[in-house]
Amino acid sequence: MRRATAKPLGGLALAALLAACAQQQAAGPAARVYAVDLQGQAKNCTVPTNVSLRPERATDATMSLDNDGGWCGVTVAQPGPKPYDYGVVRTRPSNGRVLIRTVGDRTRVDYFPNAAFGGTDNFAVRLMPGGVEMNVAVTVAYTPPPAPPAPPTPPARTPARRR
Repeated sequence: MRRATAKPLGGLALAALLAACAQQQAAGPAARVYAVDLQGQAKNCTVPTNVSLRPERATDATMSLDNDGGWCGVTVAQPGPKPYDYGVVRTRPSNGRVLIRTVGDRTRVDYFPNAAFGGTDNFAVRLMPGGVEMNVAVTVAYTPPPAPPAPPTPPARTPARRR
């Protein structure tokens, strides 16, 4: 059995390796998005891909989704990109709930419609730092499930004969 032996790195190779490590550390770790961050999304969720929030005025965004028990979310970020530290719901939706959370290097504002709701809804959030605001108009499509089939009609009973 042969053993592998490590060969010493030359000065130039060692310098290149150290320079590469320094560049990776300066760039920082890559953002991580886990599968759990994506589970439960509505099958049909349409949101703008690039929402640019400005501190001088509230930004309007739209969202449309099918109410199949899932959520729909608008993703935003500070320059860098980096997530906002926290967010508050300024105006609550009438027919659902809102969750503000960090996903990777961004902040996602998720809307969960109430069960069996279809129609329009809206909400507003404020994200910090910066106090930027976003007003979201939501359109929810809901198709009720088909009614279960009627039970079969039992056969008519004939009276029993007496003997």
